[in-house]
Amino acid sequence: MDAQKVVLAGRLALTGVLWRMSGKTTGVYCRAVKKHWCETVFQSPQRLFCNVSAPGQNRCFFHTSTPGQKRWFFHISTPGQNRCLYHTSTPGHHRWLSNNSTPGQNRCLTHTSTLGQNRCTSTPGHCRWYSHASTPGHRRWYCHTATPGPHVCIVGSGPAGFYTAQHILKNHKTARVDIYEKLPVPFGLVRFGVAPDHPEVKNVINTFTNTAANDRCSFLGNVTVGKDVTVAELRQAYDAVIMSYGADADKEFGIPGENLPGVYSARAFVGWYNGLPQDKHLAPMLDTDTAVVLGQGNVALDVARILLTPLSILKKTDITDHAAAALETSQVKTVYIVGRRGPLQTAFTIKELREMTKLPDCRPVLDPADFTGLEDKVKSLQRPRKRLTELLIKTSQTGGATAQETQRLDQATREWGLKFLRSPLEILPTQDGTRISAIRLGVNRLEGSDSSARAIPTGETEVLSCGLVLRSIGYKSVPIDDSVPFDSQKGVIPNTAGRVTGCKGLYCSGWVRRGPTGVILTTMTDGFETGKAVVDDLTTGVLQPLGGVRGQEWIQPLLHKRGIQAVTFEDWNKIDNEEMMRGEKVGKPREKIVEVKEMLQVALSGR
Repeated sequence: MDAQKVVLAGRLALTGVLWRMSGKTTGVYCRAVKKHWCETVFQSPQRLFCNVSAPGQNRCFFHTSTPGQKRWFFHISTPGQNRCLYHTSTPGHHRWLSNNSTPGQNRCLTHTSTLGQNRCTSTPGHCRWYSHASTPGHRRWYCHTATPGPHVCIVGSGPAGFYTAQHILKNHKTARVDIYEKLPVPFGLVRFGVAPDHPEVKNVINTFTNTAANDRCSFLGNVTVGKDVTVAELRQAYDAVIMSYGADADKEFGIPGENLPGVYSARAFVGWYNGLPQDKHLAPMLDTDTAVVLGQGNVALDVARILLTPLSILKKTDITDHAAAALETSQVKTVYIVGRRGPLQTAFTIKELREMTKLPDCRPVLDPADFTGLEDKVKSLQRPRKRLTELLIKTSQTGGATAQETQRLDQATREWGLKFLRSPLEILPTQDGTRISAIRLGVNRLEGSDSSARAIPTGETEVLSCGLVLRSIGYKSVPIDDSVPFDSQKGVIPNTAGRVTGCKGLYCSGWVRRGPTGVILTTMTDGFETGKAVVDDLTTGVLQPLGGVRGQEWIQPLLHKRGIQAVTFEDWNKIDNEEMMRGEKVGKPREKIVEVKEMLQVALSGR
């Protein structure tokens, strides 16, 4: 018998002995929480006997009667009568199901996508098992114990959640982070907010995937905090709880006619073409030649660009199938993008504006009078605003840089324009009241200068005919649990540097912390700052980890009792692969699944 010592380095606090008996058996004997003896005999039928000498006298039997039909029976004679069933219906696709009635005991799931590459994790933060088979019938088992560490919970799997997790995992070597998400899929606005024709922005998903791959990080999708599990229960299970659920409600003007058919929030419109399940049935009225977008930020330009981009281009993106079908019959030819202040106060970036100026079969319609006198102010502007204003002035004067470009714009069949110093006063219905017919705008003047200028009504009004209005004035956060302080006026959780006011151990990051402003880089900085606050509090002793049964090991039995089946990151990978496979068939990067029920069917298949 060849014997070889294996010392697990770093955070693993176990020394075990691995040996092999000349092609006959492979096993491991180790000291973790209990003593385990595991032996596999590689002759059919196969049997695995595991005996624990500690109180409870646990016994395991592994038996294969026919290839691919394996069963694992595990029984504990102590109160709780726990059982495990292990079954393989097809080679390489294993299921491990365990149901423990003892409070705090966890459910363990393992899935093998390829034969011989098995991985099972049980008791997060404590005991782990790995199995590897290089050839059929030759298996190796390893058991090790990780150093127990604090358990941190993050509510929300968007950029703020993942950046906060990244900082904690990097700067605290034993902390375990569980990320809860109400949908079965991760990444928040990177998946559901970034325009489909901006795939490069979504590359940040690679960074988030690396974070999720950390063996101290877990993703639990399909769990709605505040409904399936309360924040109070999370705080009982975790040493620190971080609210990072973003802003998924809409700001409104509160003007007459805002609820008429044909008026939509830009947030819902973006969710519709990006596959957000709650917006899949939006069905915007596109049977009109003129649309008005209220707001002059990047999202406003996004929705305007999607309305005007040729379908031949959109069909090569990951835009949803139902949105592409609706846009194919769209009659929208003109889009006005309306703002209450002037050219120096627009919130969009030069990248978004440049894309608008280069839209195929589309010309910009800007009034040169709106930019009178700005040439003298440009020199004193900061570089980003200076370049943006120069492009606006140039576009209003020539429409194109070359004669060829000017000819292209003259032949365009669609157009877009910027309307400044206008505020919506009323949305007017058709005579039969079935939809909108126009919007009444108030004319403003500016008081002050640069970014601090205020819009002051002049009393003048104008009416703009349109059949579609998209409200793009920002998102807002909402409270999800009564136990968490919330400032309804500001739409944020009161906090200091990410620490929730008056709630030790409770934190927030992202839009629910600072409001719905900024880009992904801003969110990264914000997430890192909150992550630092958590690490500092754990390091300095402000937070004292309680130990014992903690984290998802404590939460999972509650979810199971309530009929909630959490989706793991490995489950998400199944959805990811399925979407890419469907997209490949139709020449797209992916075809998004938009039904939660179908997401779960794909995610939980093979368990």
